[in-house]
Parts: sequence; structure tokens; C-alpha cells
Amino acid sequence: MAEDLKIIAGDREEQYKSLVPQIKALLTGEEDLIANLANISAALKEQFNFFWVGFYLVKDNELVLGPFQGPVACTRIAYKRGVCGTAWAKEETLIVPNVDEFPGHIACSSQSKSEIVLPLYINNKIAGVLDVDSELLDNFSEIDKKYLEEILNLLN
Repeated sequence: MAEDLKIIAGDREEQYKSLVPQIKALLTGEEDLIANLANISAALKEQFNFFWVGFYLVKDNELVLGPFQGPVACTRIAYKRGVCGTAWAKEETLIVPNVDEFPGHIACSSQSKSEIVLPLYINNKIAGVLDVDSELLDNFSEIDKKYLEEILNLLN
């Protein structure tokens, strides 16, 4: 597939329904994990204009910044620390409507107001997390969870 996206307007679910097959096509035939994570980050940022989209990868019992789109970010996050470390420890998706109300939130940017973090599995083992931040309060829902999990499943 050509490395460009067809960006559409509409409600969030319609946007995901258009984006998921495009991401699948981008990943098809590419086995390099970093390249694929970079393209997923870019596609999500371009379609939804989220404040920050990126991956943290498990290395030596901490999360280390991986491919992302957005302003500079925290480089390392400890296990169970912040939203990312908690999602990693619990191995579950966390939707945080207001990051200021999340105990132990790590403020990489004061502009981030809401967040969704999803575990990333490679070969049935947790390998990191996908972190998506918004400058808007309560900007993520079960629709985001459903489609972001579907996108991450394309990596296996």
C-alpha cells in the first residue's frame, strides 16, 4: 500500500472503521516491530489529531519510550507508576477521563487532560503499552478501547 492515509470526517467510530483497514495494509508484509509501531502512532495522530500518541516498551522491568507522535515525553516509567505503569502491571486497558484525578499520574505535559493506555502483547507476552493523550477532558470511550485493541491485535 502507498504510505498515505485517507483521512475522513465523521463520528469517531466511522473514523476508526476507515482507519483500521488502512493500518492493516500498512503493516502487511512488514515484520519490523519499531517500524510498525511508528506507523500506527503516525496514523492515529494524523486521523484524530490526539495530543500525544505513542508506545512505551518493556525493557529491564521498566517502560522505555518507543515510537511516538507529539511533544517530547517521559523517557522511562516504572512498573505500577502512573497510568502507563498501572496498565502494564494490571495488563488491562485504562481509560482516564481526567488525569489530574488519577492517583500517581505522571505529568509529562500539563496540556494532557485525559488518557487511554492499552497493553501491547507480542507473542502472547506483554511487550509494552500504547498511550494516547488528549488535551480535552473525558475524550476517550469504549469505542476507542474497542478499535485501539483491534489495531494492536494486528501486530500478532
